[in-house]
Amino acid sequence: MSADGKLFDDLFTVTTLDKGGKKFDRVSRIEATSSGLAMSMTLDINMDLFPLGPGDRITVLLASTLHGAEEPKKAAAAGADGDALGEDDVEDRREAWRGGDEGLAADYDYVTYGKIYKFEDIGGAEKDATVYISFGGLLMALRGNYRHLSNIVVGDNVYCLIRK
Repeated sequence: MSADGKLFDDLFTVTTLDKGGKKFDRVSRIEATSSGLAMSMTLDINMDLFPLGPGDRITVLLASTLHGAEEPKKAAAAGADGDALGEDDVEDRREAWRGGDEGLAADYDYVTYGKIYKFEDIGGAEKDATVYISFGGLLMALRGNYRHLSNIVVGDNVYCLIRK
């Protein structure tokens, strides 16, 4: 992982949009490809909050934190054995957001928080892999060369930040 908490960053072009057959009315599944790292992505997204269509170009960033290297230090200080943040720490974060300290989120239009639940090594000549992330039921599958996904660890929490 980089010192600033960024796990993956690339520019994608939306290729298809699937609105049908979903359990949730406001959610659509997009398929997107990147030319820079030759990655592909499937992502469920709330279209009321962040409307997209085929041909739209989006920047996608996966990060372990919104505040760079300082936040992991605070989290480590919260508990000697890595316990969750205490009530005071959570209130400090809320107060920082109210004061305009949004960190990376200030530069993006759509931000979700979830958990990496599966890393699938596809193998083959291209040494491809797929990472699966759940954002409260909205799913992401990110496929491509495992080198670009090497910072992603199953069980870790992650922010997904998107902008047009």
